[in-house]
Amino acid sequence: MAVLKYFSYSSLICAFILSMNISLSHAHLEQKAMTDQYKTAYFAGGCFWCTEAAFQSQKGVIDVISGFAGGTEPNPTYRDVAYGKTNYREAVEVTYDPKSIDYTKLLEIFWLSIDPFDEGGQFADRGTHYTTAIYTQSDEETQLAQESKAQIENEKGKTVVTDILPHTQFFAAENSHQDFHLKNPLRYNAYKYGSGRVKKLKDIWGEN
Repeated sequence: MAVLKYFSYSSLICAFILSMNISLSHAHLEQKAMTDQYKTAYFAGGCFWCTEAAFQSQKGVIDVISGFAGGTEPNPTYRDVAYGKTNYREAVEVTYDPKSIDYTKLLEIFWLSIDPFDEGGQFADRGTHYTTAIYTQSDEETQLAQESKAQIENEKGKTVVTDILPHTQFFAAENSHQDFHLKNPLRYNAYKYGSGRVKKLKDIWGEN
């Protein structure tokens, strides 16, 4: 009986491990399917709190992460970037469903959220780390970005200084900066209006 009991427990354990492996395998496949389904895009639009907010409520946008792009130093922190100690820009990573929203629409959202003619920063935030950029991941994205940039220049009769650069690496900012407009609405709106962003965007783009 002891031997039978041993084999029964062993069989149960083996069955449990097998079921766990199957579950993990299914979870991995589901995660891969989600990864294949969604795409990412990278934009630097000055203060990442505002850039994140501009994208986050859009239909087809799955997630937006505030962080840093375009630099070379390992593991940048907000303090280092904000004080101009790195060559990163404040930026966002936009995860989106291309079946619901395309890259051209993301570009439109981006342009309407920035002053593309300011080469010294954005609104009250000054310095290279607050300048604007589109970080592309393919020839198609680069072409679409260049076309949209040229269209704005033609419409406004001014030179757009926003850089179009190949995406290299992106680091997420600290948790306290994620979803800032949702977690700290009073502070966010005080900054948004106090920085002159709202008025300047209205002057450039009108009501949108």
